[in-house]
Amino acid sequence: MAEYTFLKGDQNWWRQAVIYQIYPRSFADGNGDGIGDLKGIISRVPYLKSLGIDAVWMSPFYPSQLADGGYDVDDYRNIDPRIGTLAEFDQLIEELHKNGIRLIADLVPNHSGDQHVWFQAALKAAPGSPERNRYIFRDGKGENGEIRPSELASHFGPTAWTRITEPDGTPGQWYMHLFAKEQPDWNWDNQEVREDFLKTIRFWSDRGVDGYRVDVAHALVKDLKNGHLPERQSFDVKVMKDDGTDDLFDRDEVHEIYASWREVFNEYDPPRMAVAEAWVHANRRPAYASTKGLGQSFNFDMLGAGWRTKKVREIADYNLTAAKKSGSSTTWVLSNHDIIRHATRFAFPMVSDFAGWYKANRFTAKPDIELGTARANAMTMLLLALPGSTYIYQGEELALQEVLDIPAEDMQDPQFFRNPELGLSRDGCRVPLPWTKTGSSFGFGSGGSHLPQPSWYGSVSVETQDGVQGSTLELYRKLINLRKQLQTSEEITWHRNWFAPKLLHFSRPGGWHCVTNFGNKPVKLPAGEVLASSQPLSDGKLPANTTAWIRA
Repeated sequence: MAEYTFLKGDQNWWRQAVIYQIYPRSFADGNGDGIGDLKGIISRVPYLKSLGIDAVWMSPFYPSQLADGGYDVDDYRNIDPRIGTLAEFDQLIEELHKNGIRLIADLVPNHSGDQHVWFQAALKAAPGSPERNRYIFRDGKGENGEIRPSELASHFGPTAWTRITEPDGTPGQWYMHLFAKEQPDWNWDNQEVREDFLKTIRFWSDRGVDGYRVDVAHALVKDLKNGHLPERQSFDVKVMKDDGTDDLFDRDEVHEIYASWREVFNEYDPPRMAVAEAWVHANRRPAYASTKGLGQSFNFDMLGAGWRTKKVREIADYNLTAAKKSGSSTTWVLSNHDIIRHATRFAFPMVSDFAGWYKANRFTAKPDIELGTARANAMTMLLLALPGSTYIYQGEELALQEVLDIPAEDMQDPQFFRNPELGLSRDGCRVPLPWTKTGSSFGFGSGGSHLPQPSWYGSVSVETQDGVQGSTLELYRKLINLRKQLQTSEEITWHRNWFAPKLLHFSRPGGWHCVTNFGNKPVKLPAGEVLASSQPLSDGKLPANTTAWIRA
């Protein structure tokens, strides 16, 4: 593999990076089978470069039965043949690096897929065997073991326990799975499991992977001592203990694992970075972002901010302060592969937060697309101005709305099948991207798409927006590249306008000001040169639902 100067030495490249998430199966299809693949991504590297991003985060690309969109991994050191080959993966890294873009791989350490060679070996082995000890197998209760070991729900169904049939054909033990039954949880008390993941990290790092997004980072270690088994029906963070002693999530012992990973990360130049997906109490996030551990942790707080001036400022203040204490940088995110697209969430005027969207959708409220787009662009512009890493999700640069009308028979998300009457599904944000105005899959590939695309997709496609002044795509390109020119130290100063209480205004060293109008009337801008705005100014004033960057 070729050596690129930008890859060497800079240990802090990730601190204020713009990172673009690719959901591989829905980004671009290079072989026409309806599923996105590595060839498709390689073909779109020039597009990624045009955005000005610093890195790509790729959701799982490993062999998988797709019980949970690729997060049921059957082989951690290989490529799903439907997505590509290891040779194509090496080519992708080469192309990205050649164009100044790093690659972050998704690592799924809480559970494997049920076709993983170790889980298949466990099914064939006897209770109490070393093979079963790699996972969490337990005897059932009742006279014949017919009652599940504990009252533990999964994220995708009523129980986190599934009973197996033993090799002799008799009903046997049960195994734990916090997600789908095809995703058995690893036993992280097992040293063999720990050593195998270190092997996986080295495997991909040696191929040139620059960092890792760690899925469900808070759930690896469970309290299984003295026969104890966790019992829980809700996964709301509010019911989780915040002192490191919860029996299921965010136990202090998990950081011993990440300390061992950090030793491996630091073997490379620059050290490999990692970011934790840890749904924990805010006061517990800094441990995941420690320089002795993963180094960075997702902050999902803006998902609940809604379009509220005070809330946005409180969240920014809290997370910037926490990041300073941990020595890391914070992260900003509005959408990803698990979340209703924020252009849709903001399209409901009366919805103030992420949870509120579900209520609005269930009552079939009609989205205001123009409003949603304006607020989405303004909020993205605000986050890009804040210190820290900004993670953007494929398609948000096109102001894509959530696809809300996927027929039940085309759904793939196990979350939908748990409660189909609610219609809640992550498939709506995973619909393949529109690249062209027309075509059977709007340029995604030559053989259709694995999820149905709506008829309006052509009107927001890359081809439709490319080079068009005022389009969301061109706004993203301008902002990401302008951000690099303005980037400075990780601190801000708040400015209050007593005559416009819904104006959020902060500045960064060097005279970079960011002003967002959360109100419903145009307001006077502070003095200075307007560098960019998310909507055209109105007689020199900042319109409602608009952000502007100013050099004072």
